Amino acid sequence: MDKIKVIAVVGPTASGKTSLGIEIAKKINGEIVSADSMQIYKGMEIATAKPTQQERTQIPHHLIDFLEPAETYSVAEYVRDAKNAIEDIVFREKNPVIVGGTGLYTDSLLEGIEFGFVPNNETVRTRLKERMEKEGSAALLSELRNIDPETASKLSENNKGRIIRALEVYYLTGETISEQKRKSREKESPYDAFYIGIEYKDRQNLYRRIEKRADMMIEDGLLEEAEKYINLGEQTTAKQAIGYKELKPYFEGKITLDEAVSELKKQTRHYAKRQMTWFRRNKNIFYVYPDEDEDYVSRAVKAAEEFLRR
Repeated sequence: MDKIKVIAVVGPTASGKTSLGIEIAKKINGEIVSADSMQIYKGMEIATAKPTQQERTQIPHHLIDFLEPAETYSVAEYVRDAKNAIEDIVFREKNPVIVGGTGLYTDSLLEGIEFGFVPNNETVRTRLKERMEKEGSAALLSELRNIDPETASKLSENNKGRIIRALEVYYLTGETISEQKRKSREKESPYDAFYIGIEYKDRQNLYRRIEKRADMMIEDGLLEEAEKYINLGEQTTAKQAIGYKELKPYFEGKITLDEAVSELKKQTRHYAKRQMTWFRRNKNIFYVYPDEDEDYVSRAVKAAEEFLRR
């Protein structure tokens, strides 16, 4: 069976993935499938740095703006939905371009991981949520380390939803998510994937971009947007978005706005480090460096075109 050729544009937050993905899609008759775990939610435009309406007009984007902020969404559901989007794009004789910084989404999709269907169990999930509120995410992450150290190693205390889901899957099936993944990898992936990564030779250049974008977010109305979504309720997934939780202490009068913005920049830098660590595990990524090569877009486009011709 012929594999489906897929381009994947990956890298840390604020690195320029969106614009590069659009330029590549323009040149190869492509459409973009988002691989961002927060851009899936409706609204939240500023905090998640979604492609603008103008950018979405230039190139069709899939898996953006389709879930309410209070809804949960699993990696298994992403793989299913992205697979359907890719099939639709290929059926219309266009080329799929995956763009996003959520490495778990991208790799699970392109490695062809098939997750066993585990329905949500409200009784188990409610009990875990109650424990999360009472004991804290660190305690449940510690419990997950004992059960499924492989999955736990990829999560932080901020990944509350994924911690709960990993424990829920184990308690419902007696099998860890890691074990499910191992079994699913026995099947060959339906995709022939070419990864294009964005990085910066001087990490300070990326950090300056992060800080500049944070300042622009404030100017564009992040305060008003954050206050709206923070007030949606305790279990709202949106509250975990970087840009919201850092501003919460400011709204509560506990810190100044300058302190909140400083924390936002710091947490975004830490998130970028985690993303770079994740993607560096993949030794087959073709990297471009915007701070070293003025023609990095042309190089990336050329590499994508050569891959599709092979």
